[in-house]
Amino acid sequence: MSRRCELSGVNRQIGHKVSHSNIKTKREFQPNLVDVTLNSDALGRAFKLRITAAALRSVDHRGGLDAFLLKASEDELSPRAAKIRRDLKKKLGEAAAAA
Repeated sequence: MSRRCELSGVNRQIGHKVSHSNIKTKREFQPNLVDVTLNSDALGRAFKLRITAAALRSVDHRGGLDAFLLKASEDELSPRAAKIRRDLKKKLGEAAAAA
């Protein structure tokens, strides 16, 4: 499993560990990933995702998983999240056509 956020696309960053004597050694900065279960109101089911803590705050700020996915661009989402987004748009399109 890769260390990559499924919603925001954040992955590891490479940098330097700098000692007191200013010697630079390569290191990597890992994202703060958490395993969460988010509910989709429109689809009526829950999804287990591995996202960063910052993305979790963004989901809460935007008003839930559905609102976050509708506003996000497809290229920064993981293939699983992109499929959820397509299913969500299809479901909302059917509801709009029926109304």
